[in-house]
Amino acid sequence: MKIDDLNISIIRHLQEGRKSYKVIAEDLGVSENTVRSRVSKLEEEGVLEIVGLVDPEAIPRHRMVMVGVKLSSMDLVKKGEAFSRIRGVVSVSVVTGRFDLILLVMLKEGFGLLEFYTEEVSRLDGVQSVETFVVYKSYNLKIPYIY
Repeated sequence: MKIDDLNISIIRHLQEGRKSYKVIAEDLGVSENTVRSRVSKLEEEGVLEIVGLVDPEAIPRHRMVMVGVKLSSMDLVKKGEAFSRIRGVVSVSVVTGRFDLILLVMLKEGFGLLEFYTEEVSRLDGVQSVETFVVYKSYNLKIPYIY
């Protein structure tokens, strides 16, 4: 799907999650139906997903960590998909550098690092090593609430 300037403008407007299609259409000088159909097409193509996001620091008894994962094989995409399905994982990125994957993980009371590694990561083959980075403070981080 081609993402043109109008699509980008609509997406920018949708960052204010409660803005109506009518207001967006008036601002962009197009019909409300154009905005509605563009948004629908962007959603169908998997380019856009409209969700509520939360500041993880605002949720009591929750903590964010980043985990660098070094794999023993180069099957990065398949392993990345496998990691994306385990409990606590908010996002997975295939990266360059000393790690193969970087995970953003949400922990909560009763599901801390020990449970994440022993109950979730240990089930996946091909993990050579991991390194955990505790997020003390984040800026501009908003995530879907996964629990």
